[in-house]
Amino acid sequence: MKTIYLFILGISLNTTIMFAQLKPVKYADGSQTLNGLAIQPTTKSSNKPGILMIPAWLGIDNASKAIAEDLAKLGYHVFIADIYGEGNYPKNTTEANKIATHYKTNYTEFQKRINLALQQLVKSGANADNIVAIGYCFGGTGVLEAARGHLNLKGVVSFHGSLARDAARTNETITTKVLVCHGADDPYESAEEITAFQQEMRDTKADWQMIYYANAVHSFTNPEAGNDNSKGAAYNEKAAKRSFEHLKLFLNEVLKK
Repeated sequence: MKTIYLFILGISLNTTIMFAQLKPVKYADGSQTLNGLAIQPTTKSSNKPGILMIPAWLGIDNASKAIAEDLAKLGYHVFIADIYGEGNYPKNTTEANKIATHYKTNYTEFQKRINLALQQLVKSGANADNIVAIGYCFGGTGVLEAARGHLNLKGVVSFHGSLARDAARTNETITTKVLVCHGADDPYESAEEITAFQQEMRDTKADWQMIYYANAVHSFTNPEAGNDNSKGAAYNEKAAKRSFEHLKLFLNEVLKK
């Protein structure tokens, strides 16, 4: 038992050391406490470019923390948003599906939580007029809602996010640049949803791109997703690296460094 305890303690300490540069930030939506993470860029810039990150449906995880640290090394202020709030963090995928579905359905609440996180990113030092939002899975859905909600963003990047939305919603012009990084074999996005999304982008006169990655399914950027494509969600190292390079190209295009 003592050996197991020491092993778990070692993992915990290791994780803490790994992400030591990420600083906890408490903020709120009314009476709801939210717990985000902020990290300062390794090299400072007078243009103070910022990246708002919306994590996947289980909330802030090691994958999002690692990406935030990588982006900070590239010179960006980064803030990882807490969409769910204290007391509402899912313990498993069943709970995650339930709460994520709530925000996808009640998209104005989703947009509000994203905007509150955006304000925290600015408070941490980012230029309010020089920010891109990126999101993974549930978070990928969120950044598309941020674009639809006209949040003050230069661009949004969705990694394996849901593209579906209520067809009854009115299309409004989208001025935020949009990049979608999508697994070519993602079983959770139907051909009909993809077609409808692309038509939405055309109808809203968006400046958009959609890149497909071969042999990639859902969650292809997350090393903790396993490697079995037959499960519908799996890590794909090649797709993860390629999509990160596409992210960097996008950031270099739309943000002032």
